[in-house]
Amino acid sequence: MKIVDSVFGKPLATSEERGEHIGVAAGIPIFGLDALTSAAYGPEAAMTLLIPLGVAGIHYAVPVVSSILMLLVIVFFSYRQTIEAYPNGGGSYTVATENLGEKAGLLAAAALMIDYILTAAVGISAGVEAVTSALPHLAPHTLLLCLVILVLLAVINLRGVKDTGTAFILPTFLFVGTLLLVIGVGVFKSLAAGGHPVALAAMPLPMPATMKYLSLWLLLKTFSSGCAAMTGVEAVSNGVMAFREPRPRNAKLALTIIIAILIVLLLGTTYLAKTYSIMAMDPNAHDYQSLLSLLVSAVFGRGWFYFLTMGSVFLALALSANTAFADFPRLTRAIALHDFLPHVFTLRGRRLLYSHGIYALTGFTGVILILFDGITDKLIPLYAIGAFLAFTLSQAGMVVHWKKEPGNHTWHMFVNGFGAVATGITLVVVLVTKFASGAWVTALLVPSLIMIMLGVKRHYTRINHEMQDPPPLSVANLEEPLVVIPMAKWDRITEKALRFGLVISKDIKVVHVHSDDDADEGLEGVWEDKILTPLRHATMQEPELVTIISKYRFIIGPLMNYIRGLEAANPNRKITVLLPELVVRHWWENALHGQRVQLLKLLLLLRGNQRIVVVNIPWYL
Repeated sequence: MKIVDSVFGKPLATSEERGEHIGVAAGIPIFGLDALTSAAYGPEAAMTLLIPLGVAGIHYAVPVVSSILMLLVIVFFSYRQTIEAYPNGGGSYTVATENLGEKAGLLAAAALMIDYILTAAVGISAGVEAVTSALPHLAPHTLLLCLVILVLLAVINLRGVKDTGTAFILPTFLFVGTLLLVIGVGVFKSLAAGGHPVALAAMPLPMPATMKYLSLWLLLKTFSSGCAAMTGVEAVSNGVMAFREPRPRNAKLALTIIIAILIVLLLGTTYLAKTYSIMAMDPNAHDYQSLLSLLVSAVFGRGWFYFLTMGSVFLALALSANTAFADFPRLTRAIALHDFLPHVFTLRGRRLLYSHGIYALTGFTGVILILFDGITDKLIPLYAIGAFLAFTLSQAGMVVHWKKEPGNHTWHMFVNGFGAVATGITLVVVLVTKFASGAWVTALLVPSLIMIMLGVKRHYTRINHEMQDPPPLSVANLEEPLVVIPMAKWDRITEKALRFGLVISKDIKVVHVHSDDDADEGLEGVWEDKILTPLRHATMQEPELVTIISKYRFIIGPLMNYIRGLEAANPNRKITVLLPELVVRHWWENALHGQRVQLLKLLLLLRGNQRIVVVNIPWYL
């Protein structure tokens, strides 16, 4: 227990929840790290598609990123209004469900769950990519590094929100500080050199141009890839409840700081790429370096500051998956409260968080990383679709929300409506341009996930229908159950089972399955002496010994057939099956004993009915 407490922290009482609430400083790394670190791969994702234009492609990067920033500002103002309107958390699922209906809410839920899984996968893979850029000999171990980081993130998040924020503050501010310093020094050198600074390290030569002009299609694809920089913006509105009072003010302040820093990072890195004439490299090149690696080398050279910056980029990108870890459990809880996901997602763990959401996110992210080898470039085409679908539904839902609210909310409706139109158009562009590159996978996963959630809902609806309006306690036709005790041999375990059977019923059938080639007598040899004689002395009802001959040496099948036949022959009685079971002291000792009792129990639960009752009779070693 001490080891578990050391790794995951001591259990927190429900009364300690207030102490787990966070301030703005901790809220930035917890809910904003994904958005902030998108500056490390967003511009590069866009510029990679401009490689066919050669050096000329660099000049198109600034207007493309500028258009993305305009969209980012629109979404920012829209979500500030969402936080104000939903101080208890107003994620896309909540807003869409309350204002647009159940189907729209499920669409938002499916999109968000997929987006959070991809957010975690992309953040981790991009972080490892930063390391392999600085230390190329680690490239063959990319997937292993990704999975190790994923496990570490899960452990950190299982310690609770407060501990997570404390652990992530330093890496976040180190990442932001070093990049802002790179941008500041780079811009200063650029201005001092009249817009033509000299790189302090040798830069790879841009690939020769294979295209002369930028086509509209390539421009749209570039824009859609760059929109990966906008994922994670919704996280703050989903996690308002995690902030200290006043929650809306602290959440809006955290969102404002996150967006302001992100704008500077995106615009700064794009501007430096243009002034230093640095083009993104082909991710499949043997000497590949990330765009950030090239920029830091150009501004500061490959000295100690380069490795400090790339180390901070690695840490921040790897930890940026934490945004998904912070919001995915809250999202699955909200969905489970409406019966669209298993109710286990509503349970709070030892550290006052929804642990099963973390388990699920870790598992799904691990599968995605394995399927795509932990390569960021393979994951990007699947990315951003879920985010923009959620953006659009959330903003459209907010328009309906303001319309229903009393008073004049024309300005609020305009802001959210404009945001819905802008993100809706972007969604179409991203889906169309990335469809063949892998977006079709996301397009199929969303309806598949919706179908699964509807199936879960039908299951819970059926249960609620059967359990509703319970009648008063019925005392009619109460009689002792017919007790069945499977017994392989007479020992202390089976003696305990028979003693309990004698307490609850006078009608007991001890069933022994005997192979026709078995040399021993089974229970026949001890039945009279060990069982019947003591019962006769006590003038108690004698149980019936039923011996079943199994010529094929099967045990479970004959037992099941006998119990089902007994149940059919006694249509008005309950059949109680007592299962004597050995409970070992250590889990690994289970491998030393047969598991027939567990299998029989499972079959009775799966194939039984309301009149068959299974009771475990444990014997503890």
